[in-house]
Amino acid sequence: MPRPRSGCPAPRPSSSPTLTHLGKEWVAFQNGEPTEGGGGCFGRRLFSRLQTSAPKVKALSTSQSSHQVAGPVWNLGRLNHVAIAVPDLEKAKAFYENVLGAQVSEVVPVPEHGVSVVFVNLGNTKMELLHPLGNDSPIAGFLQRNKAGGMHHVCIEVDDINASVMDLKEKKIRILSEDPKIGAHGKPVIFLHPKDCGGVLVELEQA
Repeated sequence: MPRPRSGCPAPRPSSSPTLTHLGKEWVAFQNGEPTEGGGGCFGRRLFSRLQTSAPKVKALSTSQSSHQVAGPVWNLGRLNHVAIAVPDLEKAKAFYENVLGAQVSEVVPVPEHGVSVVFVNLGNTKMELLHPLGNDSPIAGFLQRNKAGGMHHVCIEVDDINASVMDLKEKKIRILSEDPKIGAHGKPVIFLHPKDCGGVLVELEQA
């Protein structure tokens, strides 16, 4: 059999070098001992063996890579406001307006929710100062438990209030009204039970 043009000895007729045989040659090569055909031939034989023994990776099919999970049918938007229940609405209004220098609205009655509201504009979001209106106001009970007042709820905008209602009911999140009601901003809103929201009363408002 003719010798290869590289000058390396011809491969053995039986088979290509085994990894065990190459391992012995590697030890000899590291110790400076002669190897079959010299160090250059040994390196080429090792590279050739590794190429033939390397596992082949199966390419991901186009159908697998293009499969995507369907996204939600509604999306959260920005924080609309943080609502604070206050025992004295005029006093709280004066604090934010005269002491902190914020822009505040006049008192706005919202009888369908049993509250009187003052809006505090903070630029990037708003605060709502809430005070009971009427005998059945939910704020009255809150103030009985929290005499000095405190944070009552947070409101987050959504792009589809009706879709959010259906989706959250499927996820077993309790909603405090059967259907959306018109809120203080004249837009549909719902309230989520605080026990399902980490102890926070969450209001969702149509953007």
